[in-house]
This record gives sequence, C-alpha cells and structure tokens, in this order.
Amino acid sequence: MSKQDGSSRQVTTGPVDDSATPILHVDMDAFFVSVELLSRPELRGKPVLVGGTAGRGVVAAASYEARRYGVNSAMPMSVALQRCPNAIVLRGDYPSYSTYSKRVMEIFGQITPLVEPLSIDEAFLDVSGARRLHGTPAEIAWTIRERVQAETGLTCSIGVAATKYVAKVASGRAKPDGMLVVPAHETVAFLHPLPVSALWGVGKVTEESLLRLGLRTVGDVAAMPPGALERAVGPSLAARLAHLARGEDPRAVHTARVEKSIGHEQTFGHDLVDPIEIRRELLQLSGNVAVRLRKAGLVARTVSLKLRYGDFRTLTRSRTLGEPTDVARRIYDEATEALVGLIGDGQRVRLIGVRAENLRESGSGAMLWDPDEEWRDAERTIDRVSAKFGRGALRPASLVQREQVREQRRAARSDAGDSAAPPPPAARRTRPGRDEGDGDAPFDPTAAGWGW
Repeated sequence: MSKQDGSSRQVTTGPVDDSATPILHVDMDAFFVSVELLSRPELRGKPVLVGGTAGRGVVAAASYEARRYGVNSAMPMSVALQRCPNAIVLRGDYPSYSTYSKRVMEIFGQITPLVEPLSIDEAFLDVSGARRLHGTPAEIAWTIRERVQAETGLTCSIGVAATKYVAKVASGRAKPDGMLVVPAHETVAFLHPLPVSALWGVGKVTEESLLRLGLRTVGDVAAMPPGALERAVGPSLAARLAHLARGEDPRAVHTARVEKSIGHEQTFGHDLVDPIEIRRELLQLSGNVAVRLRKAGLVARTVSLKLRYGDFRTLTRSRTLGEPTDVARRIYDEATEALVGLIGDGQRVRLIGVRAENLRESGSGAMLWDPDEEWRDAERTIDRVSAKFGRGALRPASLVQREQVREQRRAARSDAGDSAAPPPPAARRTRPGRDEGDGDAPFDPTAAGWGW
C-alpha cells in the first residue's frame, strides 16, 4: 500500500507485495547539507546551501527549504542567492562527507555483499540472498533506514523494485526520508503516468524533442511506434527508451565499479582570452587527469576537450589516439590539437575541461610501440617525488610561471584595495570543500572555487 501527499512524494505505508522486488536504490537525503547540519543543528529548517561564493561558484547541494525557492544543484551561486537571498551558504567539508559515506556504505555491506555504489551518497543493493537473515526486501529497506538514522543521524530514501531503473525512480519519488515499494506486477502502472523526464537518458534537449512529438508521459513513449521514435531521437536511444518505458532493465547489481571516464574541469573567476594562458590551463588539467589514470592503473584511448565561452556556449571535441596513454604530455598534445580553431579573435573562455575516455587497464594488450616512453618515465618520476614531498614539488616551468602571474595579479588587486572582500557571515564556512544523489552536484575537491 502506498500513498501520495500533496506534492509528488509517494511512500509505502502498509503491506505490499515485495516478493519479486530484490533491488534497492538507497539515496541519502540532501547529503552534503545534512552532514553539515549534524554540527549546526540551529540551521535546521532554514534554507542552507553548500557551495562556493567567490567568483563563479556553484551550488553543490541545497536543503529542501532552499529548493522551495527554485534553487537546485549545479546552479550558479549568484543565481541561487537571487532566488533565495536569505540562504545560508556553507563552503563544505569533503573529509566529513567521505567519513559519513563510508559509514553508510558499511551498513549496506553488513546487509548484503551485493552493493554497487553510484556516488558518495547513493547505491544499488541486491538483497536476493539476504532474505533468510534479514527478511523481505521491504523489511530490509526499513532496517537500513532505521540503522542509518540511528548510527549516523542522517536520513535516506529507498526505492524497492524489480529492476535498477524502477528502484531509482522510486527512491526519488519517496524523498525525503521515505520508502516506496513498486510491486513487479505494478511496474508499468507506476511508470506510465510519469513525465518523460523520468526516463534515464532524457535530458533537456531530448525532452524537447519528445514534447514536440506530443510525448509527455512515459506511457506516451511506450505507445509510440518504433520508427517514429527512432526518427526523433535516433535508433540507439529510441530502443533504450522503449525498453525503460516498459519497465525492462536487465542490468544486474555489480560490486566492482569500473570508471568510464576520468576528467577535470575548471571554471575561471574571469574569462580567459590569451591563447597562451588557455594552453597553460590545459596543461594543468591534462596533468591532473594523467595522475588519476596512473593511480587507477588505467590508460585512455580517447581525449575529450570541453570549452564554455563567456556567453555560455559549450563545445566538446574528441580525438582518438593510435595507442592508449596515461601520459599528461600526450593528453595535452591531443587536447591542444582539438583546441585549434576554437579560440582566438577575442573569444572569451569561461570554462575548460579535459576528459580521458575509452578506458582500459594499463598493460591489457600488447602495445605496437610506445610513442610516449620518455615522457612516461619522467612523469612517473614526478609521481614518486610528489608522493614523498607533496603535489607541486616538481612541475612544468610554464605552470610555475602561471602561479607567479596569479600572485602578481593578487598583489596588484591588494595594492588597489580590491582584494579585501567582505568577510563571510559567521554561519558561513571558509574551508574549501557531488549526487550526486538527491540533486547534490558531483563533488570534485580539486575544482577551485567549486566552479565545475
């Protein structure tokens, strides 16, 4: 039995057939904000944002009170504060988020070994083998919610269903602090009234395409002739949407999480125009990506460049390598090649991103030749130096010059009396600080100013 309140929230309140619903999706409620409120209980019930306030900072998470003003994650903080001027902004504390995430994941692991973390604050669980010890899927979900709150002080929402996709939709409908079980035989009835945006893979552009065809609900998509749907969104996406609209999702819960890509982005406090300065930022980002590849034991076959201009136009360009790499110099060279024709003539660049894609394990397959052998040896030496003396102990000369230029600019602003920004209110953190669940923006502690 489930009920729906005046909002879109829908929760299970009584006995329900969960005999064929072994998949749970557990999503922490406003995770970053909730962790902050554990040490700031006086802020409960108030609009609270986690994110950056300086320059072009963005909202990483928003309390439910702030969301009533139309604030959401990944929104520029300046826009959020226009919509909700009385919001309290906290800079964030990533080590605390990681600590609480670990505690929550340990609780999941004590229920079932089949746990697939999706991000710092959400995971899929398969409880098929846990019924003898812990009860039915619905009973297990209740147990998890009670334990999470008792052992961490945080709340979570849980969707229980026959498939991963439906379980994730259900957890979102149950927020905050709720549980929704979707019996297997009621899957289609549950999905079909939902808006098309509830389908995985339907972003703003795809949603607009579907709406132009008169497709407003999941049921509309399920009833659409395959050919017409393919012409609207392409054959691959059309097939996936059709399966999801019928509640079909064969994916199992996988305990080993494989990275699909590794990337870094940087949003700047002021638009960049100088090509030399832009390439220096590319070099820094390429280095960050390469370090993460080597730590993960991965190599990439594709390098992707992302540019966002001052007018918010965003372009991406990709280049496929002859041999996969984990070398910063190769990643930088490919990103620079992709940059040709995208800057110059006064083009103002707001954001730059570099991403390594088509990943595989390092050493998995014989390399025809190693075009980056010398650079690889040099960068591994830098890795060893950094491990001993800290990041930045050894780096390219151009990046040292980059820091010197920044220091000169800061000094110039200080001399002009511009650098002394008003101190943050007492309720705001000054420590630099991702869901990604529950609308929290993906958290990247290396992103300066939270401007990813």
